[in-house]
Formats: sequence, structure tokens, C-alpha cells
Amino acid sequence: MAEGEGGSARPAASPFDEAMEALSSLITKRSRADKSNKGDRFDLLFDYLKILDLDQQIPQMKVIHVAGTKGKGSTCTFTESILRNCGFRTGLFTSPHLIDVRERFRLDGEDICEEKFLAYFWWCYDRLKEKASEDVPMPTYFRFLALLAFKIFAAEQVDVAILEVGLGGKFDATNVVEAPIVCGISSLGFDHMEILGDTLGKIAGEKAGIFKRGVPAFTVPQPDEAMQVLEEKASQLDVNLQVALPLDANLLNGLKLGLVGEHQFLNAGLAVALCCTWLQRTGHQDINCLQQMSNLPEQFIKGLTSASLQGRAQIVPDRLLNSESSGELLFYLDGAHSPESMEVCAKWFSLAVKEENQHQNWCNPQGGDSKSANALIGNNFGKSSAKISTQILLFNCMSVRDPKLLLPRLMNTCASYGVHFKKALFVPNISVYYKVGSNALPPSNSQVDLSWQLALQRVWENLIQGEKEGEAKNIDIAGDEVRDDTEPCIKSCENSAVFSSLPLALKWLRDNAQQNRSERFQVLVTGSLHLVGDVLRIVKR
Repeated sequence: MAEGEGGSARPAASPFDEAMEALSSLITKRSRADKSNKGDRFDLLFDYLKILDLDQQIPQMKVIHVAGTKGKGSTCTFTESILRNCGFRTGLFTSPHLIDVRERFRLDGEDICEEKFLAYFWWCYDRLKEKASEDVPMPTYFRFLALLAFKIFAAEQVDVAILEVGLGGKFDATNVVEAPIVCGISSLGFDHMEILGDTLGKIAGEKAGIFKRGVPAFTVPQPDEAMQVLEEKASQLDVNLQVALPLDANLLNGLKLGLVGEHQFLNAGLAVALCCTWLQRTGHQDINCLQQMSNLPEQFIKGLTSASLQGRAQIVPDRLLNSESSGELLFYLDGAHSPESMEVCAKWFSLAVKEENQHQNWCNPQGGDSKSANALIGNNFGKSSAKISTQILLFNCMSVRDPKLLLPRLMNTCASYGVHFKKALFVPNISVYYKVGSNALPPSNSQVDLSWQLALQRVWENLIQGEKEGEAKNIDIAGDEVRDDTEPCIKSCENSAVFSSLPLALKWLRDNAQQNRSERFQVLVTGSLHLVGDVLRIVKR
């Protein structure tokens, strides 16, 4: 036992916690748009590669590199699953993680084990620390994770490395790969505009930064402004840029994609094009799909239908209530955080709750994650179909997002499908942005600034007021404010509430589900992947 403040004993940190503390030291508290940090120099990455003896190993990797605003993570997930089912040893690097940083590094479809993670982590960290200087400082957080991914994939001798760009493309840490096998750009939209630019053209130009001379690339149908820039960048580098069309559902032989939502056919089509080109360019013509798009190889179908991705269109029953056989509480989790993805999320949620509520017999012959509502719930709630359904929104987003763009898209899309939220709950994230692992949890007695959550609530109440305009009953936007922030609910209005912490909001939901057993509470958790991860961490505990 180590000694804490006042001489009290505290448990010694585990080896994993020690690694997370070291990793947390690399997180800069600067805004990502702040270019004054010396570590932002892209050329430093090549110094790091030499320090880690990766400068000769990366050129030997058979890389698939994917950028985009929406769907790049899903595209990478489909791509990895297809090639793994083709018999290849796969390495997948994605971001962000939801619960455990090891989620970012997948070998053959599984998160890297803790033993290997720690070995590779300290191998990289210690060498970089030893060589750190004023001219070549320690890499920042995401750059270190990308370097760690390269080390893992090189040491594990993967056949294919699938890399999801973290942010942008041109200056992303993954873009040290100078000769990928094929590149992909998923759907483009408005996000991270403070860094990438305020027009689709500027954003497309940053994403096209992953194009390499003579390396084929694929994209999905894009808005004209974005497509024009992609085509110009491709022409300058002699890149054969092709548009991959959405996957035809008939090619799946009656099965369903592993990731739900109509938009996933767009990502699946891009993944198929990337895999076919990778197979062709690496000499694996024995699996020929390029000329046979009237039917997909069996390995492709298996890969597409078995792919899974946490926090995207995922339905999770509350285990605590289920184990106590009291109440019914379902969480619908999707990390949408842009206007376009919010609309897609709202459509998925609306269709999922309608499907669930219409089914009288909830049986699941196939099982699986992130499937339809009735497939996910299975027989756990077999007698609940007669219950009244109540939709609740659990929301937070980063302050760089514009809730006046996000929340109307969400509300209006749900309303168009006849889905209306009885209550919206606004909470701060549990995890703090400058820590990783268990250290990311703030002290229980810490004061939390809820001004942003209160601002989100005002936007929501104004939207509701606009929706009900003309009705005799006015909405009290001021609401009832609780001054003591030790109370669970800080500010409650007719249609919304602000909670000082996520656990308190979840307790409120569980209490309501237990007290109203004739109701089925369907909670949409969205606006932030960090919030989704926090909910998963608690609900699955």
C-alpha cells in the first residue's frame, strides 16, 4: 500500500494505471486549433519513427488508410472484418476509445491484451522519453497512440494494417504512411471547422491530404463542392479516384449488415471497394470480387454481417434492472456529434423503438450486438410488449459544437417518425479530457461547471416552445433551480432537467423505471462518444 495525503494508506497503482498516468502526461490542455505548440510540427513524426526504429518497417506494411467526417470508423470496421474472414492477420487502429484505450488497437478483431499492450507501451514510451529534447519533445497524446499502433502492427507482423485518420488527414499522425495500398474517404460534412476550415471544399482538401501519388483511392457520393476538390487533388497526384456506390442489400443473401442503419450500406460499399483493391494490388487474385459484383464472395458476406462496433447504433438493456426483474430500461447508444450524423442517429432510434414496440413476441434466433431492437433484447423482456413506451434523451456535446444545429436535427427527425421525447436530460461527461483510464474520473467532491449543460437545456426548451407555439399552455423555461449542487437535479423544467453528474441521472432513470413498471423507458444517449463510453462503463459494470 502506498501512503496518501495525511498518512492514510491507498492502494498501489496497477501496472496498467501507471501506463495510463504516463499516457495522460502527453495530453495537452491547449485547444486542438492552437498551432503555437512546438509539438504540432508534422515533421517531428519522422524523428519519432527513427527513434522507434519504425522508419524502415512502415514502408513494408500493407496499409489501408481511411479519412472522412462520418462513417470512417464503420468503414474501417467492415474492412477489417472482411479481410479477417478472408484469412488474413489484421491490425485495426481507430479512435476514440469508449471505455478502455486498448480498444484502439485490434489484432484479428480483438482488442490487444493488457500484457502485450503494456510491453509495447513502455518500449515506445521509454525510448521516446530517453531521446526527448527541446527540439524533439515527447509526442502529444494522439501522435503517441499512432506511433504505438505502428509498433504493435510491425511487431505482430499483421498482413494488413487498417488505419482510421484521427482528425483531418493531411497533418494527421497516421499520414506518415507514404505508400499505402489503397486510400478511402467516407462521407464529408461539417465538423472540426475550427481546425479544418469552414467550407466543405476546405474540409475536403484536408481529407484529401492522405492521397499519395499513384495510389488508388475510393470515396462515396459527395456534395458537389467536396467532390470537385477531391477530384482536383487526385488529378494533381495521378490518383485514380473512383466513387464506390452503396452496397446492394441483395448481395447479402438475405442476411443483415453487422452495423445497423441505412447509411451503413454506404460505408459497406466503400469497404468492399477497398478490400477488392487491396486483394488485387497485393497479389491475392484467388479471391476475385472486382469483376463479380453480381455476387459477393462468401468471406465478404460473413465479414459484412458479423462486423461490430461499440457505441454506434448499439442497444443495451440496463443490467441492474434486468437482474432485479423490476422495471424496464433500455439504452440506445450512438456517438453522433455532427448535424448530419445526428439526423441519421435520430432516424435509427425512431425506427428501432417503433420496431421494438410493434413486436409482440421478442425472440432472437441469431443474437449479436448492435442489431435490431428485438434481436438485441431477446427473451429478457418477453412479457413487456404491452407496456407503454416512454422516450428519454440523455445528451451532452463538446462546447465547440453548435447545439442550435444538433438538437433541432434530432428533434425534428424523430418527430417526423412520430417519436417525441418526454424528457431531455443534460449531464456533464464523467471522464475528463486530460486524463485516461481510471484516473480520468474526477474526484467525487469536485465542483462541476454546469453552465454548458444549462445552455443546452435552454436550447431544448426553446425548441419545445417553438414546437408547441400557439398552444394555450406556456412553457416555463426558467424552471425550478436547485442552488445546492449536491442535489441530483440542478434545474428541472417541464420537458428537461440538468443533472450534476451522469450517475445521478442514471439513478433518476432507474428509480423512474422501478416506480413505473407499466412503462418501458427507451433512452437515447447521443451527442458525444465520451458520454456514450461513460454510460457503457456504468451500465455494463
